[in-house]
Amino acid sequence: MIIATLVAAGRLDREIIHQAASLLEDARIKAHEWAWLDEGDAADIEVQADERELPRVRQLLTGALPATDVIVQPAVGREKRLLVADMDSTMIGQECIDELADYAGKKEEIAAVTERAMQGDLDFATALRERVLSLDGLNISAIDRCREDRVRANPGARTLVRTMRSRGAEALLVTGGFHDFADPMAAELGFTEVRANYLETIHGHLTGRVAGDIVDASAKRQALIDMREKLGLPASAVLAVGDGANDAPMIEEAGLGVAYRGKPKLVAVADARIEHNDLTALLWAQGIRRQEWMES
Repeated sequence: MIIATLVAAGRLDREIIHQAASLLEDARIKAHEWAWLDEGDAADIEVQADERELPRVRQLLTGALPATDVIVQPAVGREKRLLVADMDSTMIGQECIDELADYAGKKEEIAAVTERAMQGDLDFATALRERVLSLDGLNISAIDRCREDRVRANPGARTLVRTMRSRGAEALLVTGGFHDFADPMAAELGFTEVRANYLETIHGHLTGRVAGDIVDASAKRQALIDMREKLGLPASAVLAVGDGANDAPMIEEAGLGVAYRGKPKLVAVADARIEHNDLTALLWAQGIRRQEWMES
């Protein structure tokens, strides 16, 4: 059986649910029954179809309902045991390197490169080195100021991570950004492990270089695999979420790969996308009702 979860927090009504059921029935796919997860916020539709029909059901429902996110997946194993998440523009609302570049007076030019890299138009590692080079000589005190003044978790991020952790899941924050930002944010949100890059410094200033191997798209995917194997989990037990093209291999590797406000190249390979709701939509996707959330 397939479950289609409809999420439109504060605005989901029976008309939208019946519209979804009609779309399925018009395509000769039987919508068996539906039930509220939280009335007015999220509901599940049971779809009487083989899992081979997943792509077809997703295509029918994704983007077809007004201001509603739809997550379609097998009914069995929908609650995940491992969360793997990108940081910039996913768990947080900012691109840290763009904000840091502002302290060097170079935000506009760096942000333009970041956007091209996230769209998948530039090699990520090359683009990262280019952007970090422009920060050569910046006092490291700017990192703390930037983090404290500008970096904020996205709505629902803390609730998502802490609720999953409270139910026995592990959580890995994996980012092409930097430990200076990722480590404090991981601690704040409740992640158990972090993979990120290191900014090289000397005498209290950035050198304009990245220290060690770069966490790029393939490294993100490998981090997911390593954590999954360490925990002895099947691929189906992993939920991954990101926003940029460099998240695509990680998203494809997960049992449920989600694009959060994703770039087109990521949306094209994701199992689901979240466009209208915050990150708590991923709790409803797992069948977890609001009364079970660890609210921040």
